[in-house]
Amino acid sequence: MRASEVYGGTAVAVLLVFLVALCAGCIGTEQPAEAPGKTAEPGYRTVVDSRGVAVQVPEKIERVVTISDGMIEGTMTYLGTQDTIVGVGSSCLQRNFNYEFPTNHGESYWYRNGMNPVTYLNRRIMEIPRIAESGTALNYESLVALEPDVVILRVGSCTARQVDDESVTKTISTIESLGIPLIVVYGPPAFKDPDLTKISDEIMIIGQVFGKEADASKLAGYLEEQVCLIDERTRDIPLDERPRVLILGLSPTARNAGGAGQVFGLDTIESYFIEEIAHAQNAFAEPGYFKTVSAEQILSIDPDVIVLCTANGYHPPEELYSAPYYQNLQELEAVKNRRVVAWPWTPCNCAKRLEYPIDAMVIAKAAYPERFADIELSEWLLDFYKNVYGVDDDTAQALRSAQWMDWCVETCPSCG
Repeated sequence: MRASEVYGGTAVAVLLVFLVALCAGCIGTEQPAEAPGKTAEPGYRTVVDSRGVAVQVPEKIERVVTISDGMIEGTMTYLGTQDTIVGVGSSCLQRNFNYEFPTNHGESYWYRNGMNPVTYLNRRIMEIPRIAESGTALNYESLVALEPDVVILRVGSCTARQVDDESVTKTISTIESLGIPLIVVYGPPAFKDPDLTKISDEIMIIGQVFGKEADASKLAGYLEEQVCLIDERTRDIPLDERPRVLILGLSPTARNAGGAGQVFGLDTIESYFIEEIAHAQNAFAEPGYFKTVSAEQILSIDPDVIVLCTANGYHPPEELYSAPYYQNLQELEAVKNRRVVAWPWTPCNCAKRLEYPIDAMVIAKAAYPERFADIELSEWLLDFYKNVYGVDDDTAQALRSAQWMDWCVETCPSCG
């Protein structure tokens, strides 16, 4: 899995502090202050990026190169500036994904044309130049040839993972040496103690780049409100009444290694979503990120709810219910009670993107269907896509399909 979540072990405490402050009033994100003592040249505006570096960018931006896995591009789509993108740095933005799994009835389930919502909405991204083939191995000649007005790079993404990586440092210094204005934003994995405010900070910086601070604040505020809603509905549940939730990756790599899947421990962002946003319990009460476990271990854990994540492929609830290689897990309570749900198809989601509230809502709906009975997940998703991307109902339905979330349209105890 190239997806999601390279987070520090002390994240939970910091994230809890953030959530208490945020959800006390669900206050919108403040606009970032201007750079002290830095006056922009005529025709330019000054933007302070995540490094604290004051960067002058043109007031009129026509050509942008992004180095991200969808976060920057998604924000630009909301801001209406996506047509300025002339080059990208992630292969995951330029691919359709297909996935198939067999059932014990001799049939096959096919999932076709899965893609990042940004790509679905901006098909031209499939055709524009890509300046990075893998990691941060950028082709600087290609970058210069694109003549960008600004480059926006996200550290923490799958393309540029850590602040102190030599390759990331070299990438930043080389781009700056070319005289191209470079805005660097830090996703949660770029911090020792990450929290969700970092995503809002990124959104606000991108808004400043394009002179659209008010729009950026509205977007960040909307995403935060969805998290607040979940917290407010579940924070009063006594510890002994909280269901045990397991985030499980049905990875073929894990099966090939003799395991049954991969799980997320207490020191991960997934555990934070379970315990500090949805106020359930992480059924895997050990440390570990994407840790391979056997069928026997999963059976001994026997969670109340299972949430399937992207793990070297997309994995819908039906795969756990009916694939022949998971028949040894049919005695799990979550399987017998049909309390298996799935997150959206999100490859290369190393640092979380605009869709992070979906992860939290899927957990909350599955853990506490009675507390979220008024929220039909299939319809909530459509509202989410319409609010985040400004699309109509038909396009929102297409986005739901592109993220392979149509399983929630079906009737089952924890789907709607």
